[in-house]
Amino acid sequence: MKPALSLTTDPIPKLIWQIALPMSIGMFFNTMFNVVDTFCAGWLGTEALAALSLSFPVFFFVYAFGSGISQGTTALLSNSLGGGNAADARRVFAQALLFVTIAGIALSIIGWLTAPWLFEQLGAEGKYLGTTLAYMNVILAGGVFVLLPMVINSALSAEGNTLPYRNFLIAGFFANLLLNPLFILGWMGLPRMGVGGIALATVIVQIGGGIYLWSHAMKSEIHRGLKFRDLKPEFTILRQIAGQAIPASLNMLTIAIGVIVITWFVKHFGQEAVAAIGIATRIEQIVLMPSIGLNFAVLSIVGQNYGAGHHHRVRDAWITNVKYGALMMVAGGLIIMLTREFAMRVFTDDPIVIAHGRDYLLSASITLAAYPILFITVFALQGLKRPIYGLWIGLYRQLIAPIIVFHTLTFTLAWGLWGIWWGVCLVTWSAAIFSFIWGWRKIGTKPLQK
Repeated sequence: MKPALSLTTDPIPKLIWQIALPMSIGMFFNTMFNVVDTFCAGWLGTEALAALSLSFPVFFFVYAFGSGISQGTTALLSNSLGGGNAADARRVFAQALLFVTIAGIALSIIGWLTAPWLFEQLGAEGKYLGTTLAYMNVILAGGVFVLLPMVINSALSAEGNTLPYRNFLIAGFFANLLLNPLFILGWMGLPRMGVGGIALATVIVQIGGGIYLWSHAMKSEIHRGLKFRDLKPEFTILRQIAGQAIPASLNMLTIAIGVIVITWFVKHFGQEAVAAIGIATRIEQIVLMPSIGLNFAVLSIVGQNYGAGHHHRVRDAWITNVKYGALMMVAGGLIIMLTREFAMRVFTDDPIVIAHGRDYLLSASITLAAYPILFITVFALQGLKRPIYGLWIGLYRQLIAPIIVFHTLTFTLAWGLWGIWWGVCLVTWSAAIFSFIWGWRKIGTKPLQK
C-alpha cells in the first residue's frame, strides 16, 4: 500500500503537522492514561500515590528498552524506505520483533530480581514496600506486551502513518478508565486488587493495542511479503538494530536514572514530597504533550530524507520542528504558572503535597521550552543513525549534573526542596543549549555523511 505522505517530497511544514498532530493527540491520551492511574491511586491514599511514584523508575526501565528499540528500528526502516529498499526494511522489522521479545522476557526477569532491593534503597519498607511491589510485579509479568506495540508501530511511523497509534492510545485511555475501578475496587464480583488492579488494567490495554496495531502493520509496505521464517535470527541485522537501539534505550534509561536520582534527594523531605513530585510531573507531561509529536515527526522525516540523500530537507526538518516546539512550550509554561495550585488539587487534598507540587510547577513553567529543543535534536540525530549523541546528553542531564547541582543547592546552600526544583530547571536548560550546539555542528553547518 502506497503511503499517504511522501516524506521526501511533500513540504516540510505539511509533513510535520500531519505526522506530529495525530501523535501528539495520542500521546496526550497516553499521558492522561497515567493521570487516570494517579487519580485512581488517590482513592487508596497517599501511600498508594507514593507507591506509583516509586514504581515509575522500574517501570520506565522496561518502557525505555521498548522505546529505544522502536526509535532505532524507525530510523533503520525510514532510511531503507527513503533509499527505496523496502525488502531490507521488511527484514529489519522482522528482526526487531524478535529482538524486542527476547529483551522483554529478560527485562521482566531482571526486574523481579532487583525491584525489592531498589525500592528499599528509595525508602520503601513494610506495607509501603508491599504496596509498591503489588503494582510492579504485575507490570513486569506483562513486560513483553508493554514493549511489542511500540515496535509494531515503528513500521507505521517509518512511513509517516501515526493515525493507528493515535487511535490505540485514545481507545486505551477509555479502556483504562473502565478497567481501573473494575479491578481496584472489585466491581462485578471481582476481587479487590488495589494498586495491582491498576497494573493489570495497563497490561490488558497493551495486549489489545498490540493486536490492533498489528492489523494495521499487515497493510503497510514493510509488512508486504513478510513470512514467519523471517523471524529466524539474522545476526548481521540484529547487530544493526542493537547498534541503533541500545544507545537510544540507554538514553531513555537515563530518564529512569534521573527519576531515581531526584527521588533519592526528594525522599529526604518525606513521603508527601515524593507523592508531590509524582503528581506534578504528570501535570508537566500533560502540558508537554503538544510538542511530543514533533519528536516522531523529525525522526521519520529526517530518516527518510537522509536515506534519500536530501540533506537540505534534513536541516529544514530539524530547525522547523525546534521552532514549533519551543514556541508551543513557552505558551505551555504560562499555563502551568497560572494553574499550578488548581491542577494539584485535582489529584489530592493533602495540603503538604499540594504546596510541594505547586512549588515544583513554578520552576517547571520556566523549564518547559527547553525540552523540545533537547528532544527534537536527539531524535533528529537518531534519524541520522547517530544515537550515541543522545546518550551522552542523557548521562549529563540525568546523572552527572543533577548529582552535583542538587547536592550543592539542596544541602550545601541549604535551599531544601527549592534546590531540587530549580536544579532541574538549570540542568535541563544547560542540556538543551549543549544539544542544540551539538546538533548545529552535525546538521546545520556540515555536509551530511553516511
